[in-house]
Amino acid sequence: MNVIAQTLARCADNKRKALLPFLTAGYPDEKTFLRLLEDFGDAGADLVEIGIPFSDPLADGPVIQQASQHALEHGMTVARTLGLLRSLNGTYPAPRILMSYYNPVRAYGLQRFVDHAQSAGVSGLIVPDLIWEEGAEVERVCRDNGIDLIYLLARTSSPQRRRQIIRKSRGFVYLVSVTGVTGAKTSFSPSILNWIRRVKQESTLPVCVGFGITTPAQAQQVSRVADGVIVGSAIIDLIRHTGDPGRAVGRVRDFLRQIRKGIDHD
Repeated sequence: MNVIAQTLARCADNKRKALLPFLTAGYPDEKTFLRLLEDFGDAGADLVEIGIPFSDPLADGPVIQQASQHALEHGMTVARTLGLLRSLNGTYPAPRILMSYYNPVRAYGLQRFVDHAQSAGVSGLIVPDLIWEEGAEVERVCRDNGIDLIYLLARTSSPQRRRQIIRKSRGFVYLVSVTGVTGAKTSFSPSILNWIRRVKQESTLPVCVGFGITTPAQAQQVSRVADGVIVGSAIIDLIRHTGDPGRAVGRVRDFLRQIRKGIDHD
């Protein structure tokens, strides 16, 4: 059993909903990025998602797009991202999930990328623009290296497509709670919550929900039906508006503790 499955099974055994914060690699700078990652565990994170900056992030809203551009302008690369994660080996307890669009993976070399990701302690990979019909090679290379390939599942997917994505995902099923790009929303409608319930009934894997969760109340609402919540844009936005990196670390820690409290409602 992969470490992601072990972690989520342990959460389920403890009647705990998983918290998965997201950070763009190297944002707002390398030192603060590592400090934020190290603080996530103390703030209640069970797994972490790290985005590799890319110049054309189609699934990301303006907040993460700006963070990605900032990181690229300050020299962040695929190799540098993997090097930063490798520096945490032996000291970082939470499973690490990489999010990268396919072009950077292809340019780096698929086998080389997955090999280096595995040596950097990465347990899972999300490729937002990879569809399951074209994912066989990535699935194989990830499987051979013990890395879970996690597909995104949107509400607009047909029932047949939904079943295929559930079948091919590893680690957990990543539900996209909005139609469009990442970013804030005010609340989740009953239809979204019913859709999450439907996917849970069809899936033997845990179901985690991302895109649009920005407040403790929203996290609590989603966690009543999902196995985990993924929080990204709200963290990046908090860092951006705080300005000072030192203060941002404390503010993000406090925010995640509020999210943790929200999903520990039972």
